[in-house]
Amino acid sequence: MSLFLSTGMHPTFDIGRARKETRYCDEIIHFNNAGSALVPIPVAEQLHAYLHQEERMGGYETAAQQHALLDHFYHAAASLLNCNAAEIAFIENATRAWDMAFYSFKFAPGDKILTTLSEYGSNIIAYNQQAERYGVDVVFVPNDEHGQVDVQALANLLDERVKLIALSHIPTGSGMVQPVQQVGALARAAGVPFLLDACQSMGQLPVDVQAIGCDIASGTGRKFLRGPRGTGLLYVRQALLEQLTPPFLDIHAAALTTPTTYEIRPDAKRFENWEQYFAGKAALGTAISYALSYGIEAIQARVYHLAALLRKCLSALDGVTVLDEGVEQCGIVTFSAVTHPPSTIKTQLAAHQINVSVAASNGGNFVHYAHRDLDGAVRASVHYYNTEQEIARFIDVLRTCLSSAPQ
Repeated sequence: MSLFLSTGMHPTFDIGRARKETRYCDEIIHFNNAGSALVPIPVAEQLHAYLHQEERMGGYETAAQQHALLDHFYHAAASLLNCNAAEIAFIENATRAWDMAFYSFKFAPGDKILTTLSEYGSNIIAYNQQAERYGVDVVFVPNDEHGQVDVQALANLLDERVKLIALSHIPTGSGMVQPVQQVGALARAAGVPFLLDACQSMGQLPVDVQAIGCDIASGTGRKFLRGPRGTGLLYVRQALLEQLTPPFLDIHAAALTTPTTYEIRPDAKRFENWEQYFAGKAALGTAISYALSYGIEAIQARVYHLAALLRKCLSALDGVTVLDEGVEQCGIVTFSAVTHPPSTIKTQLAAHQINVSVAASNGGNFVHYAHRDLDGAVRASVHYYNTEQEIARFIDVLRTCLSSAPQ
């Protein structure tokens, strides 16, 4: 209780419920929620029940019988993001959701895309591919003194050539939360579409697309929403929908009107496939509703409290450096140790049933870590079902690991 009071957090989060409804949280310390969180019981049971029904009566028949359950996903996602259900699409993962929106833009030579130095590697590959195809200029906006995007520098870069502003709400290799509302205000004032990669933010902090001012947002089920893998979602503002033609279409996204003509559907489902992971879709809707039952603001407060405590404890360890930047920091905690590389720390912690991940200097963090001259980091990401006692255990084990020679 004193840990809550010391941070000024009101101690009302129902941690007992969260632990009771997470079957195996007593067997491991799962600090890899930014990779894939532990699925709560109601979500797991929904997934298994749907798959069992498919096994018993067939996939098409199950989808027809469970139409209301599948449709619930759109309404739950709309509640999560503060938008209309017609602006939501179910996609198999966050990257493909982002791709479906990004590759719908029609760029021309000389157009500019503004992004950040902490942008996700897959997104940067897509920018560069379109630069090769169409002569687009990809511009990395400088950081400010806090390591986050410099909003004034972004404003200074806005001109008639800028056709898209695109950034990750939370980088994959840092606990920093970008000032997206300030970016959204600039984008709206300039009339420039704003594409937000919310893969690491949906489920751990409010992603209100109206307040943020983004026109597109992509997210995943498996991380802080605690849904199954192979699920994701896409939001596209209605005013922008009719301007975007998806990079590929099928008989779900469009309809044949004659043998040589077709009509694209008017809602965000134009970005979907006809064949989908229906069990995952049902479970993701359940996962979103489950998160909303706690309240996203309450989840954020709990996650931020645990992350702040973890950063404080890590900072007290000799030879350990906490690497997170930004004015606002979330549930992702990155750090390095003088004596042990991140991969060794991960392996040693895993031997004690503690899960973390390694944020490597290639792949998703390539530009970000090159700019910061980082070789990599340990990424420990907490969620609301984690506890202060788990943090204490984590620190004790880490201290022991760092006192031994690297294996």
